[in-house]
Amino acid sequence: MADFKQNLRAYADLIVRVGVNLQPGQDLMITNIINRGVSLQTAPLVRAIAAAAYEAGSRKVDVIWSDPELRLLNFTKASPDAAVDYPDWMADALQRHVENGGALVTIHADAPGLLRQVDSDLVSAAQQSALKKTHHARQYTQSNKVNWLVIGASSPDWARRVFPDLPEEEAVDRLWETIFKVCRVDRQDPVAAWQNHIEDLKSRTDYLNHKHYTALKFSGPGTDLTVGLPDGHIWRSGRGQTQSGIPFIPNLPTEELFTAPHRAKVEGVVTATKPLSYGGSLIEDFTIRFEGGKVVSVSARKGENVLQKLVDTDEGSSRLGEVALVPYSSPISQTGIMFFNTLYDENAACHLALGSAYPFNLANGEAMSSEELLAAGCNRSVVHVDFMVGSNQIDVDGVCADGTHEAVMRLGEWAFDL
Repeated sequence: MADFKQNLRAYADLIVRVGVNLQPGQDLMITNIINRGVSLQTAPLVRAIAAAAYEAGSRKVDVIWSDPELRLLNFTKASPDAAVDYPDWMADALQRHVENGGALVTIHADAPGLLRQVDSDLVSAAQQSALKKTHHARQYTQSNKVNWLVIGASSPDWARRVFPDLPEEEAVDRLWETIFKVCRVDRQDPVAAWQNHIEDLKSRTDYLNHKHYTALKFSGPGTDLTVGLPDGHIWRSGRGQTQSGIPFIPNLPTEELFTAPHRAKVEGVVTATKPLSYGGSLIEDFTIRFEGGKVVSVSARKGENVLQKLVDTDEGSSRLGEVALVPYSSPISQTGIMFFNTLYDENAACHLALGSAYPFNLANGEAMSSEELLAAGCNRSVVHVDFMVGSNQIDVDGVCADGTHEAVMRLGEWAFDL
């Protein structure tokens, strides 16, 4: 790509100045918590982010590195207890960083399905070890105590999965081009493009917050699901704000409007419309049934055992922590690409999340204890895993307090005017 270096610098600048909105004097950590570090294959982007961070006045940039092939080797050659155990030093470093007010950038680039040949029990145990040992630190991001950001980077491993029919080098370039496009890096003024996009999302969240729906009803092929909403729920969009007042955008790209479901008021069945890449395994063609807010059964053509272990992680992992609306016409959806990566695929379709809800999706939620959040219907768990349920065949209704229904989405598109 002739303009690759220029686009990479623009992407890094967007990440630092708009996404995580790094403040002068603030430390930055670049990593991937669950994968025990950011892939070595992302080194050019990591260096560009570090350069942009120092230009923005960062005091220090730390990077925790990982290697997908080494991770696979650990699973196949190390003793099971060693392969599963999350390093204490890594969890401690992350916790000290966020406790000191440092910003966090997570980069996704690993190969989807990398661990498909590894015993799913071992993979699940490693996931749970990572989640439990980093739980306290992750509460800083889930409660917006620090500014944080999740992004993607092209890599040979990921690109080969997305574009299996292309030569590796061409696949890597094609994935970079797509990332730049959906992140609006290719616009003449990417920052202005993001400001306009975020304002449009905010207008739609204002509309939904004014409605105060008691539930959302999802209908479509294989889906008949009612998602209850707690009193005082708040719809959010792409812009976040730390408790200290720093605005940031936690996901690049982002196309969603999202809120917290009521953990005890989800009824019916939902069929996923895209595969879920979780912990190095792919879960495909799956259906989940809820009663009284709780998952009562799951089925999947592939990865059913992994999905069941996800649901069984803890009591809260069998309940919903997020419901999000995304139009089928979103730029990511219009690429026609299956990314096998939740950051991108969730922004191509309406989605739900198993596990913990974000406290900021509930009025005064950031000031509540875990017990108070649970009492208000806001789910708690060590996991938060999004799965896609939207398509151009899905309708969504808002359920009003008097029981009447209003059209929110029809055939995957917004059904209301602003």
